[in-house]
Amino acid sequence: MQMIECRSSLAVTAAPHRETYQLSYELAVSSSDPASVVAGREFLPCAAMDVLWMVPLLLIPFLMWTSSTFVFYFKKCFYVAWMMLLALLGIPMCILKSGGRDVENMRVIRSMVRHVKYLLGLRFEVSGWEHLQSEGPYVIISNHQSSLDVLGLMEILPDRCTMIAKKELVYAGTVGLICWLGGIVFINRKKTSDAKSVMADAAQTMLDDQIRLWVFPEGTRNQKGDLLPFKKGAFHLAVQAQVPIIPVVFSSYSSFYLRKEKQFKSGTIRLRILPKIETKGMTSDDVSSLSDKSYDVMRSAFLDISGTVTRSNGPLRH
Repeated sequence: MQMIECRSSLAVTAAPHRETYQLSYELAVSSSDPASVVAGREFLPCAAMDVLWMVPLLLIPFLMWTSSTFVFYFKKCFYVAWMMLLALLGIPMCILKSGGRDVENMRVIRSMVRHVKYLLGLRFEVSGWEHLQSEGPYVIISNHQSSLDVLGLMEILPDRCTMIAKKELVYAGTVGLICWLGGIVFINRKKTSDAKSVMADAAQTMLDDQIRLWVFPEGTRNQKGDLLPFKKGAFHLAVQAQVPIIPVVFSSYSSFYLRKEKQFKSGTIRLRILPKIETKGMTSDDVSSLSDKSYDVMRSAFLDISGTVTRSNGPLRH
């Protein structure tokens, strides 16, 4: 007993912060039980590992509250990872539903994605729903600010509607595969001749299968606080198919999402669906004027709904 007390005292003096662990170890040694000796030696590293596991669990909430840069990257990584996981779950559902590539699979994708906005602290205010109640095929055009546009797209996506997207998206793992299953039309933006050929095929498919297509006429993401000049592809498509154009405008994300400044807060996105623009009787000679008209009405709506976007749905202290 005297030997045990002496060793315990030395342990406390040399390293007070490990008093409990060292005392347990010395007691195990003095017992002359081999199993106890092994357990005593393993106790300290196991306890240290438990502490190390707790560090990130405590650090993440702290950084979420104090660092806007951490919040930005955390939300972006979570968004990508969650969408890939949803795609992984949705792929077999699409195959079982339609047997392969089919625009009807967009119903599955739409239902699986709609909840994601809540996880990111986003809300949508939609006006002009009645303009999407048109029968038959049509082309939807909208401004393009970031990958978050997908959430707004899924918020109002009508039945039998798919998208035109850049070819690179098809290689985006599970997301690319489920996009293919959803009937998304992929174009090579670097080859104009290929893009025109795909658009011509898409126009015929719209009429044959009675589907709708969503196009981003700016051609690339834009967060400059205004609309970029429109490319003509969407308008050639609508004129060739002789189907109406329905403009959809997303309000500016600048009140909650700034890529360069690494800010991603909670916020509200306003979506305004504008009256359809008819293309009956138009020819390729009318494409430029049709593009200009669409740009003017969309830019006016963008500036109108972006000036008073509210910040809400969560702490804004980031």
